[in-house]
Amino acid sequence: MAGMRPDGTETQSGVQHEAGRQDAGVPGGGGLDAGRQDAGVPGEDGRGGLPLAPVTFDLAQQSVRELNSYLHALSGGGTVRVLNPDGAHNLAVGVNAPVQVTIEGHAGYYAAGMNQHAQVLVNGNAGPGVAEGMTSGLVRVRGFASVSAGAAAHGGLLIIEGDAGLRCGISMKGVDIVVRGSVGSFSGFMAQAGRMVVCGDAGDALGDSLYEAVLYVRGRIRSYGADAHEEPMTDADYQSVAELLRAAGFDFDPHDFRRVASRRALYHWNADADQEY
Repeated sequence: MAGMRPDGTETQSGVQHEAGRQDAGVPGGGGLDAGRQDAGVPGEDGRGGLPLAPVTFDLAQQSVRELNSYLHALSGGGTVRVLNPDGAHNLAVGVNAPVQVTIEGHAGYYAAGMNQHAQVLVNGNAGPGVAEGMTSGLVRVRGFASVSAGAAAHGGLLIIEGDAGLRCGISMKGVDIVVRGSVGSFSGFMAQAGRMVVCGDAGDALGDSLYEAVLYVRGRIRSYGADAHEEPMTDADYQSVAELLRAAGFDFDPHDFRRVASRRALYHWNADADQEY
């Protein structure tokens, strides 16, 4: 049953609709991706109609299951704001619609995992596996990201404004990742495709067992992993870094970055190598 709150907002089935409200930190209202407009996010009902009214879920009163069920039922655009996440796990996972989701606080494990098309903003820190398995869309973390950010992600853009923990981009398969801060050890481990831009430092064993992904690091690299090494930057590399920095809204000089790629010595097993590569 629909009802009215004292502030004039309409409620229905536990979901708050905020007609005409512009949410801070949401594209069209303030900065999910620093003014960048992505194609395929019309903000409409998916049938050529008027924009959907913004919807708010308060996880102090509602469940993560209710939130995700609502998101999974969407086929077109819209704006969803999540209050009081309090580190809950699996927020906005498996979304397959061009919806804009703002999580107002810290997120737990696997926020925005398996994302398709959606733009998800975490106004806080994110736990392990943020944007894990993402295939398209955009995920931005305003704070820090824990281990395995962007793990096995096939596409889309993951932006982390703070530092990222261990194994950032592990087994990445085509995603673009931009980290304003530093990344922990074993970042880019077994990274198969995609690009990672690190504006800070990188920990031990960067790019261990790297395949075709390319890593760009502005700061100090503590050590390289097996089969990873530095290569000369080309004009195409500078263009790639500039493109990703612009998409993330970060103001760094692309010429300050180094390229890390695979030596390809591990592409074929060598029985005589005695585990020395």
